[in-house]
Amino acid sequence: MSHFLRPLALFSSSWSRSCMIGTPKPRSFVKPLLWGAVSIFSAAYAVQSTVTVRLDAEPALPNSEFETDPATSIAFPKTLRIPSKFPLPQFSLVGVGVRTVSFLGIKVYSVGFYADLANPNLKIPVTATPDEKIELIVRNTSCVLRIVPTRSTSYSHLRDGFMRALTARMQLAHARATVTPEEEAAAQSPLRKLKSLFPTATLPKGTPLDIILGAPSGSPSRPRALVFRDMGSVENDWVADEFVLAYFEGNGISPPLKNAVTERVRTLGK
Repeated sequence: MSHFLRPLALFSSSWSRSCMIGTPKPRSFVKPLLWGAVSIFSAAYAVQSTVTVRLDAEPALPNSEFETDPATSIAFPKTLRIPSKFPLPQFSLVGVGVRTVSFLGIKVYSVGFYADLANPNLKIPVTATPDEKIELIVRNTSCVLRIVPTRSTSYSHLRDGFMRALTARMQLAHARATVTPEEEAAAQSPLRKLKSLFPTATLPKGTPLDIILGAPSGSPSRPRALVFRDMGSVENDWVADEFVLAYFEGNGISPPLKNAVTERVRTLGK
């Protein structure tokens, strides 16, 4: 080999060896890149997972504006304002309960009992029994019974139940001698009117029916009104009072409602 070609050959051989020795270098460069990407992805996933777990673990806050009937999961607002041509007070929820029928315990509707507990004319002795406090509330201030059916039902079915309850109240009043012949006679026309208020239609599941007991007027010429919202009203002191009191006689039309209201009124009074 000539003197000129030897240095070139040596350079070529050295360059070839360098290339062969340096061949793994790209692989060693890619490997850290792959591990770096995996590490970044793992860190991002860990952060995301941590955030997700933290959010999922936060307990749901109860809605303090409603009370739910545990038997039906129907919610009732704790304060109730009913639109009206005439001003009505803000009503406070006193208790809720379910109405069941037959020995099978079929749930018909949930009912909430509201009252104008801020009425200055409502004076409840702290020493009164729960039953006495309930009667004082019903007879001396505005009240509302809100009925919410658990399944679609007919107004006729509700009407028949209401009329049976009032008939039983009249029989009980006779037995207790708490109704005069004049009061009984005066109640007959309002009872017939009440029976005629209900349409031959269906009250859909979950649709509230509000029955409003007006406050006593204090005047014999202005009897107390019992208003069936969007249907009409009857005006008679005996019918108005006894319709609501029927829900609290003995175990009540809805025993859970009677129990809830009884517990709530224990602390009322001055």
